[in-house]
Amino acid sequence: MAVSWFAAGMRGPLKWPGEITAGVTLAALAIPLNIGYAQIAGLPPIAGLYAAIVPMLVFALLCSSRQLVASPDAPIAALIASLLVAIAARPGSPQYVELAYAQALVCAAVFLLFYAFKLGFLANFLSEPVLVGFIAGLAVEILTSQVKKILGIHTTAERFFPELWEIVTRIPQARPWSVVVGVATIVVIVALRRLLPALPGPLIALVAATAVVTWAGLDRLGVSVLGHVPSGLPVPHWPSITLGQWAALVPGAIAICAVTLADGLLTARRYAEQHGYPLDANQELRAFGLANVAAGLTQSMTVGSSASRTAAMDAAGSRSQIPSAVCAVVVAVLVAFCSGLLAYLPNTALAGIVAVAVVRLIDVRRLAELWRLRRSEFWIAVVCLLGVPVLGSLTAVVIAFLLSAVDVVRRASRPSTATLRPGEHGRYTRGAAEGPLVVYRFESQLFFANAGTFKSEITRLADDGAEWIVLDAEAITDVDVTGAEALRETAAALRERGVTFAVARATAGLRRLLAHYGLTGLRFFDSNEAAAAAHRESDHG
Repeated sequence: MAVSWFAAGMRGPLKWPGEITAGVTLAALAIPLNIGYAQIAGLPPIAGLYAAIVPMLVFALLCSSRQLVASPDAPIAALIASLLVAIAARPGSPQYVELAYAQALVCAAVFLLFYAFKLGFLANFLSEPVLVGFIAGLAVEILTSQVKKILGIHTTAERFFPELWEIVTRIPQARPWSVVVGVATIVVIVALRRLLPALPGPLIALVAATAVVTWAGLDRLGVSVLGHVPSGLPVPHWPSITLGQWAALVPGAIAICAVTLADGLLTARRYAEQHGYPLDANQELRAFGLANVAAGLTQSMTVGSSASRTAAMDAAGSRSQIPSAVCAVVVAVLVAFCSGLLAYLPNTALAGIVAVAVVRLIDVRRLAELWRLRRSEFWIAVVCLLGVPVLGSLTAVVIAFLLSAVDVVRRASRPSTATLRPGEHGRYTRGAAEGPLVVYRFESQLFFANAGTFKSEITRLADDGAEWIVLDAEAITDVDVTGAEALRETAAALRERGVTFAVARATAGLRRLLAHYGLTGLRFFDSNEAAAAAHRESDHG
């Protein structure tokens, strides 16, 4: 397995100045966002910064994607917070922080398990409506917490809607200068994004906000600042938690890995196809796994994929993982020698930066498309969106999965069926059944959910006077035990009524499967035309 930027260099020379510049830009994006996401996760800022050093470097060395950025992101931060609150006493406590480090190691184990057994395909079971609704729900939850920081207020409600109501009713108590700094930060970022998109808007806004707050002494007027951030590079550390707590982290780790795989592999595949290089999805699993081993052992928060930072690197012209390596070096220098500067960062400005980053996760346009294309999937997305803040992330995902499964079974229970009649050149086309011979096409696998439909429709054809019923089985790819029993009962019922039942265009695999179920007495024909010829011969006989 080739190192990503080495593989890129083999195809053509890298533009080192551009790659290094992109790395500095990535660091400018990562520093404020990683601090903000650490706060969302209930962790000290240094846990977010450490995630941009060793874990990011490990992923860059081991992945096959040339552009995917491994980093803490909003969904992961929100998941960590919602999962650990149920286990630990309170966010920020020593036990909570230890659990967060352990969470990274458990996620690493899940990723490596997926890698060992090549289980990356399991991410495909996280359907787009579930993913869209789930990430939007996490964004709503994050935005709620950032609004509180911008307003400079604290709430006591533990549930989402009561907390939302408390925020609204306490707006008159907001700290004016906190609101001004937070809103101004948002305005600067949005303005720079539209007017000068090449500039690192979040870093510029944060530096400006910090300078204003320090110069004007706004920290004495209600604008809270980050405070002391310890200096020094990360050192090896093993989380100190109980065996029961390790076990309690497993469901959350599975949820984090599922979201990372669905989002990260999709992002990586998109850029690989766009730039024409191969992507090894299994190698990405190993890279995520070992990056999180590094995170858990270096007092970092869990890392996943960042679609926004990957897009920023692509826009900057990066075609390798060199920017991630440069970012790791820049952040390492910062925490080793300049961490004292971070103490003056306004929390309300960090909240504004995070708010701008996560509001994009509420994909209103995609929700509107789901409404237009398939209402059932739209409602699945909405249930997941509301379920995350109201019921919790794990419960919301489970409910959304169940709704998706029910929707699939509901659609499969009403498969497309048709009667066929002879057309030009002897071919059979859709049309109303005419005469004693009826060709019935069943366009789905035959299983427990649609076996009743199969039996009732064939019974109706017999009631309408059909003497020969030929099942066009070309589209039947599989038959389960219930479907086989329905086929056996249907054939027996037709035989008792004197109606001939036959199967046409069945694949060799389907014939073997039916023989396995003991359905050896059925008449098979290679084509509908052959079945029709047999019917004509029986009439002449």
